Amino acid sequence: MIATVSQEILAPVQEEISKPFTLEDFVANPPQDMEWVNGELVEKTGMTVKHSIAQGNIVTAWNNDATAHEPGGKALPEAPCRAQKQGRRPDCAYLPAPLFAQFNQSATVPRSYPLIAEVASPIDFAEELFAKAIEYLESGCEEVWLVFPEAKLIMVRTIDQSWQIFSPGQTIATQKVLNGFEIAVDQVFA
Repeated sequence: MIATVSQEILAPVQEEISKPFTLEDFVANPPQDMEWVNGELVEKTGMTVKHSIAQGNIVTAWNNDATAHEPGGKALPEAPCRAQKQGRRPDCAYLPAPLFAQFNQSATVPRSYPLIAEVASPIDFAEELFAKAIEYLESGCEEVWLVFPEAKLIMVRTIDQSWQIFSPGQTIATQKVLNGFEIAVDQVFA
Protein backbone atom coordinates (compact mmCIF):
# COMPACT_ATOMS: atom_id res chain seq x y z
CA MET A 1 0.00 0.00 0.00
CA ILE A 2 1.32 3.45 -0.92
CA ALA A 3 0.71 6.20 1.59
CA THR A 4 -0.16 9.67 0.35
CA VAL A 5 0.56 12.91 2.13
CA SER A 6 -2.17 15.50 2.13
CA GLN A 7 -1.50 18.94 0.67
CA GLU A 8 -2.37 20.46 4.07
CA ILE A 9 0.65 18.74 5.62
CA LEU A 10 2.96 19.20 2.65
CA ALA A 11 2.29 22.92 1.96
CA PRO A 12 4.13 24.34 5.03
CA VAL A 13 7.14 22.10 4.31
CA GLN A 14 7.29 23.22 0.67
CA GLU A 15 6.94 26.85 1.70
CA GLU A 16 9.87 26.52 4.14
CA ILE A 17 12.03 24.85 1.49
CA SER A 18 11.35 27.56 -1.09
CA LYS A 19 11.65 30.45 1.38
CA PRO A 20 14.62 32.63 0.43
CA PHE A 21 17.54 32.94 2.84
CA THR A 22 17.67 36.64 3.76
CA LEU A 23 20.35 38.91 5.16
CA GLU A 24 18.42 38.82 8.44
CA ASP A 25 18.66 35.00 8.36
CA PHE A 26 22.43 35.30 7.83
CA VAL A 27 22.81 37.77 10.70
CA ALA A 28 20.79 35.52 13.03
CA ASN A 29 22.44 32.23 12.02
CA PRO A 30 25.39 32.57 9.60
CA PRO A 31 26.15 29.29 7.80
CA GLN A 32 29.72 28.06 8.17
CA ASP A 33 32.11 29.06 5.33
CA MET A 34 29.41 31.15 3.63
CA GLU A 35 28.81 34.83 2.92
CA TRP A 36 25.53 36.46 1.92
CA VAL A 37 26.23 38.50 -1.23
CA ASN A 38 23.71 40.22 -3.48
CA GLY A 39 20.83 38.18 -2.11
CA GLU A 40 22.51 34.77 -2.29
CA LEU A 41 24.60 32.53 -0.09
CA VAL A 42 28.10 32.21 -1.53
CA GLU A 43 30.61 29.64 -0.31
CA LYS A 44 34.09 30.92 0.52
CA THR A 45 36.46 28.76 -1.51
CA GLY A 46 39.93 28.79 -3.01
CA MET A 47 42.01 29.02 0.14
CA THR A 48 45.53 27.64 -0.16
CA VAL A 49 48.27 26.86 2.33
CA LYS A 50 49.85 30.27 1.57
CA HIS A 51 46.47 31.88 2.24
CA SER A 52 46.13 30.07 5.57
CA ILE A 53 49.68 30.94 6.64
CA ALA A 54 49.13 34.65 6.05
CA GLN A 55 45.73 34.55 7.75
CA GLY A 56 47.10 32.70 10.79
CA ASN A 57 50.13 34.98 11.09
CA ILE A 58 48.01 38.13 10.99
CA VAL A 59 45.45 36.89 13.54
CA THR A 60 48.23 35.69 15.86
CA ALA A 61 50.21 38.94 15.58
CA TRP A 62 47.12 41.11 16.15
CA ASN A 63 46.15 39.01 19.18
CA ASN A 64 49.68 39.14 20.63
CA ASP A 65 49.73 42.91 20.26
CA ALA A 66 46.26 43.25 21.78
CA THR A 67 47.29 41.12 24.77
CA ALA A 68 50.29 43.39 25.38
CA HIS A 69 48.77 46.79 24.57
CA GLU A 70 44.98 46.57 24.42
CA PRO A 71 43.73 43.91 26.85
CA GLY A 72 40.27 42.71 25.96
CA GLY A 73 40.62 43.29 22.21
CA LYS A 74 40.45 40.21 20.02
CA ALA A 75 41.48 39.22 16.49
CA LEU A 76 39.21 36.64 14.89
CA PRO A 77 39.46 34.49 11.75
CA GLU A 78 36.41 34.16 9.48
CA ALA A 79 34.05 35.85 11.97
CA PRO A 80 30.75 36.97 10.39
CA CYS A 81 29.68 40.60 10.18
CA ARG A 82 27.15 42.72 8.37
CA ALA A 83 28.65 45.12 5.84
CA GLN A 84 26.18 47.46 4.17
CA LYS A 85 23.73 45.09 2.48
CA GLN A 86 25.96 42.00 2.61
CA GLY A 87 26.82 39.33 5.16
CA ARG A 88 30.59 38.87 5.19
CA ARG A 89 33.27 36.70 6.81
CA PRO A 90 36.56 38.64 6.65
CA ASP A 91 39.65 36.44 6.71
CA CYS A 92 41.00 38.43 9.70
CA ALA A 93 39.03 40.85 11.83
CA TYR A 94 39.86 42.82 14.95
CA LEU A 95 37.47 44.04 17.63
CA PRO A 96 38.82 46.51 20.20
CA ALA A 97 37.96 45.71 23.82
CA PRO A 98 34.72 47.76 24.07
CA LEU A 99 33.29 46.25 20.88
CA PHE A 100 34.44 42.75 21.80
CA ALA A 101 32.64 43.06 25.14
CA GLN A 102 29.52 44.29 23.31
CA PHE A 103 29.42 41.69 20.52
CA ASN A 104 31.28 38.56 21.72
CA GLN A 105 28.01 36.68 22.30
CA SER A 106 26.47 37.71 18.97
CA ALA A 107 26.02 35.31 16.07
CA THR A 108 27.12 38.12 13.73
CA VAL A 109 28.62 41.54 14.39
CA PRO A 110 26.03 44.01 13.04
CA ARG A 111 28.65 46.25 11.38
CA SER A 112 32.09 45.95 9.80
CA TYR A 113 35.00 45.24 12.11
CA PRO A 114 37.21 48.29 12.75
CA LEU A 115 40.29 46.47 11.36
CA ILE A 116 40.01 43.85 8.61
CA ALA A 117 42.42 41.86 6.46
CA GLU A 118 41.25 40.01 3.37
CA VAL A 119 43.75 37.45 2.06
CA ALA A 120 43.54 36.94 -1.69
CA SER A 121 43.22 33.39 -2.95
CA PRO A 122 44.17 32.38 -6.51
CA ILE A 123 40.50 32.41 -7.58
CA ASP A 124 39.72 35.90 -6.24
CA PHE A 125 39.20 38.75 -8.68
CA ALA A 126 41.03 41.96 -7.82
CA GLU A 127 38.02 44.17 -8.55
CA GLU A 128 35.87 42.15 -6.14
CA LEU A 129 38.52 42.43 -3.39
CA PHE A 130 38.77 46.20 -3.83
CA ALA A 131 34.98 46.53 -3.88
CA LYS A 132 34.77 44.47 -0.70
CA ALA A 133 37.39 46.72 0.94
CA ILE A 134 35.39 49.83 0.05
CA GLU A 135 32.21 48.16 1.31
CA TYR A 136 33.92 47.49 4.66
CA LEU A 137 35.15 51.08 4.90
CA GLU A 138 31.65 52.38 4.18
CA SER A 139 30.23 50.11 6.90
CA GLY A 140 32.25 51.20 9.92
CA CYS A 141 35.67 49.71 9.18
CA GLU A 142 38.50 52.15 9.85
CA GLU A 143 41.33 50.24 8.16
CA VAL A 144 41.44 47.38 5.69
CA TRP A 145 44.39 45.29 4.49
CA LEU A 146 44.36 43.40 1.19
CA VAL A 147 46.97 40.65 1.44
CA PHE A 148 48.37 38.99 -1.68
CA PRO A 149 50.37 35.86 -0.72
CA GLU A 150 51.49 34.99 -4.27
CA ALA A 151 52.93 38.48 -4.91
CA LYS A 152 53.90 38.97 -1.25
CA LEU A 153 52.26 42.38 -1.20
CA ILE A 154 49.96 44.05 1.30
CA MET A 155 47.80 47.03 0.40
CA VAL A 156 46.33 49.18 3.17
CA ARG A 157 43.56 51.72 3.03
CA THR A 158 41.96 53.71 5.81
CA ILE A 159 38.77 55.72 5.88
CA ASP A 160 40.71 58.93 5.21
CA GLN A 161 43.82 57.80 3.28
CA SER A 162 44.39 56.34 -0.16
CA TRP A 163 45.99 52.95 -0.81
CA GLN A 164 49.51 52.26 0.47
CA ILE A 165 51.51 49.30 -0.84
CA PHE A 166 53.95 47.29 1.29
CA SER A 167 56.36 44.69 -0.10
CA PRO A 168 59.03 42.29 1.25
CA GLY A 169 61.72 44.04 3.25
CA GLN A 170 59.25 46.65 4.53
CA THR A 171 57.38 46.93 7.81
CA ILE A 172 53.66 47.55 7.89
CA ALA A 173 51.99 49.38 10.76
CA THR A 174 48.34 49.82 11.60
CA GLN A 175 47.10 53.32 10.95
CA LYS A 176 43.82 53.61 12.91
CA VAL A 177 43.26 50.54 15.10
CA LEU A 178 45.76 48.70 17.33
CA ASN A 179 47.87 51.84 17.49
CA GLY A 180 51.57 51.06 17.50
CA PHE A 181 51.23 47.59 15.93
CA GLU A 182 53.96 46.76 13.41
CA ILE A 183 54.88 43.61 11.51
CA ALA A 184 57.43 42.88 8.80
CA VAL A 185 55.79 41.99 5.50
CA ASP A 186 58.12 38.97 5.34
CA GLN A 187 56.74 37.77 8.69
CA VAL A 188 53.16 37.81 7.37
CA PHE A 189 54.16 35.34 4.66
CA ALA A 190 56.67 33.25 6.71
